[in-house]
Amino acid sequence: MKNVLILTYYWPPTGGAGVHRWLKFVKYLRRFGWEPIVYTPENPESPLLDPSLENDIPEGLTILKTRIWEPYALYKKFVGHSPGEGFQAGFLSEQEVPKGKQGFSVWIRGNFFIPDARKYWIKPSVKYLTAFLKKVPVKVVVTTGPPHSLHLIGLKLKQKLNIPWVADFRDPWTGIDFYPRLKLTRAADRKHHRLEQQVIRQADAVITVSHGMKKDFRKYCQNGIHVITNGYDPEDIPSVPVEPAGDFLITHLGSVNADRNPHAFWQAVSEITRENETFKKQLRIRLIGKTDVTVRTSIHEHGLKNTVELIPPVPHEQVFTLLQQSRLLLLPVNRTPNASSILTGKLFEYLATGRPILGIGPEDGEMARILEENEAGQMCHWDRPDRIKSFLEQLFEKYLAGQVPAGSVNTGKYSRVELTRKLAEILDQTVDLS
Repeated sequence: MKNVLILTYYWPPTGGAGVHRWLKFVKYLRRFGWEPIVYTPENPESPLLDPSLENDIPEGLTILKTRIWEPYALYKKFVGHSPGEGFQAGFLSEQEVPKGKQGFSVWIRGNFFIPDARKYWIKPSVKYLTAFLKKVPVKVVVTTGPPHSLHLIGLKLKQKLNIPWVADFRDPWTGIDFYPRLKLTRAADRKHHRLEQQVIRQADAVITVSHGMKKDFRKYCQNGIHVITNGYDPEDIPSVPVEPAGDFLITHLGSVNADRNPHAFWQAVSEITRENETFKKQLRIRLIGKTDVTVRTSIHEHGLKNTVELIPPVPHEQVFTLLQQSRLLLLPVNRTPNASSILTGKLFEYLATGRPILGIGPEDGEMARILEENEAGQMCHWDRPDRIKSFLEQLFEKYLAGQVPAGSVNTGKYSRVELTRKLAEILDQTVDLS
C-alpha cells in the first residue's frame, strides 16, 4: 500500500460542499492501492457542522492536525457580526453591513490576505510536514483548494523536498466569480496571478472539476492537467427507494446566493399559479440550505411566500431521501462570467436520484451538456421564463396523469468509486513519471 498525504482545509465534522470530494476519495482510495494520510486544521472556521459525515472516515485513518490562526474573529468584530456567525467567501457578505466597513474589509482581504485568509498556516504547516515527511515514507502529496493557501504549502514542500505533488482545484483561483469584487490593487492582482501560475506550472499534475477550468489553466501549462468531476456515493442512496410526495414538490439543495437567484423561475411559477388553480394547490417548493435576502425578496414579490418553504441546512445523510421525495429538482447556476464552466457538486447527486432536473443558466455550458447526455432534464437560460414555464407545465401534466418520468442514464461514471479509480491512476502516473 502506497502512502499519499492529502492536505485539505475542509474535513468532518465541518459540513458543506467543500468536504465531500476528498472525504469520498479518502473513503475509497484503499481499494486502489493507496493509503491516505490527511492533514487538516485542528481549529478551522466552521460555520456549518455535519457530524454525520464522520461515518465515512475509514477506520484506522491517520489524521494529522495543527492549529491555525485566521483573521475572521477580527473581521466579525469589525463589521458587527457575532463570534459564531458564518462568513462569505472573500469576506463578501450578503448581510446588512455598513457599506464603508464592508468595502474596507473586502479591500483588506483582497490586498493583504493573499491568496486567502489561511496564509498564516503556510509556514507552520511546511515546517511540521517537512519533519513528518522525513520520518514517514510518502509517495505523493495532494493539495486541494480553495483555500489556495494549501497549494502554496504543496509548492513549498515540492521545492524543499522534491516530492511528487498533485494540485486539485475544486474552484478557480483568479477565475472565481467574486475575484473581480475583491478591490485588488494592480500589485495584488499580479501577485495572485503569479502564485496561481507557479502552482499550476510546478505541480507534477493538476486536477480540475470541469473542462472549462482545465481550458483556462492551459494558458499556464499544456500538459498534466486532468479533469475529475464531482460525483455521488452509491452508499448514500437509500437501499429502499423513496416514493415521491403526493404533491408537486420542487426541491433545491444548497445555498442560494444573489448570483444564483433564479428570477425567471419565480416569474414562470408565479404566472402558472395565477393561470392554473390546480397547479397552485398542488405546488410546493423547498429550498434546503442558506438563502440570501435577495432570494427571499423575490419570493415575496412574486406572491410565493406561502408556496416556498425555507429549510436550514440538513445533515448529508438526509439528502437523498429529501431529493427522492421530489417531483423535480431545481438547479440554478450562478450568473457570472465563468458560468459555462461551472459544475456544481449537487448536479451529480441530483442525477443519482433519477428525478427530472430543471437547470437555469447557460444553455451551452457544461451542466447543460451533462443534463442532455444523461437525458436528465433541461437547462433554460436565465432570461427565458417562457421556456421554464413550458417545461413546468409539461411536467405537471405528466404528474396529473400519474406518469413518472424516466430516470437519468449513464450515471455510473460519476460514482465516487469510479472517480477514485481515476484519481488513483493519476497518482500512479505521477509517481512513475517523477
